[in-house]
Amino acid sequence: MEIIINSKSKELPEQEHITVQHLLQLEIPGRQQGIAVAINNQVVAKASWEQTYIHDKDNVVIIRATQGG
Repeated sequence: MEIIINSKSKELPEQEHITVQHLLQLEIPGRQQGIAVAINNQVVAKASWEQTYIHDKDNVVIIRATQGG
């Protein structure tokens, strides 16, 4: 399965059913506070990460909030 994460192609195993939560654990190990996720231009609520699956050809955007001014 091929997906796009933040404009970069990534291959994932075909047989796995990968949720947003699982993908984030692979891509951003550790704490996942201050993160927003959108799939195909639709924001995924954090409460839905464990039930929302990633599909072949999905375009995933992961945004991490930063501090500054």
